[in-house]
Amino acid sequence: MNPIAFYLGSLPVRWYGVMMALAFLAGLWTATRRARLVNVSGDVIADVTLWLMAGSIIGARFVYVTTYWHTEFAGQPFSEVFMIQHGGLVYYGGLIGAMISGLGYLFWKKQPVWKIADILAPSVALGSVFGRIGCLLNGCCFGRACDLPWAIHFPADHETHGAAVHPTEIYDALLNLALYFFLAWLFRRKKFDGQIFSTYLIVYAVFRSIVEYFRGDYPTDHVHAGLTSAQLVSVPIFVAGLVLAAVLARRGRPKRG
Repeated sequence: MNPIAFYLGSLPVRWYGVMMALAFLAGLWTATRRARLVNVSGDVIADVTLWLMAGSIIGARFVYVTTYWHTEFAGQPFSEVFMIQHGGLVYYGGLIGAMISGLGYLFWKKQPVWKIADILAPSVALGSVFGRIGCLLNGCCFGRACDLPWAIHFPADHETHGAAVHPTEIYDALLNLALYFFLAWLFRRKKFDGQIFSTYLIVYAVFRSIVEYFRGDYPTDHVHAGLTSAQLVSVPIFVAGLVLAAVLARRGRPKRG
């Protein structure tokens, strides 16, 4: 684990920030290529991506800061709130922020909302692959202790004190990579607009809940009835995906005369 990628003069550039930048670039590139398959302009994808970036960063940081205010930010300079290059982004906060900003922008511009959401959904999963690699290099989102052959060890000065732990960042990255390929495959076979996006919500909620079982970085007050905060949030995300799929599938059926 080495959170510093390189230095620009005396300014450290962290791997977490590098990986987040790569996540957005990979997402934009793959979404633009996918848009061509359904005759959607790449300019539309680029425009909405800017809104997605802003919404995801604001949402992810807002949830992290409010969740860990007393343990990490109280008594610190207020500027620490904006130091996202140090890590500290909550994925579900970012997802909700991106959904609000992206869908709001598409409705505002009167674009085909669910058609474009389908274009973007696989790229969101791909972006998460880079994001989780960033977490690994940053030493956050680590797993609980285990003695499996593929366990990893962080440095002795890490919170895990060098103990063998589950590589939860790698678990999450691999599941998101599989989800990306599945959604990209399904995109060419979809039956209605919104199918890919709703499928993403459903499958990601399941995958995230599985990975959360192996996480070891949560304070005890963030575990409720044996469930982590992310597992609890996964429940409404899963339900929202099912409801959205049902509603859009019904809307997309041809009317009988």
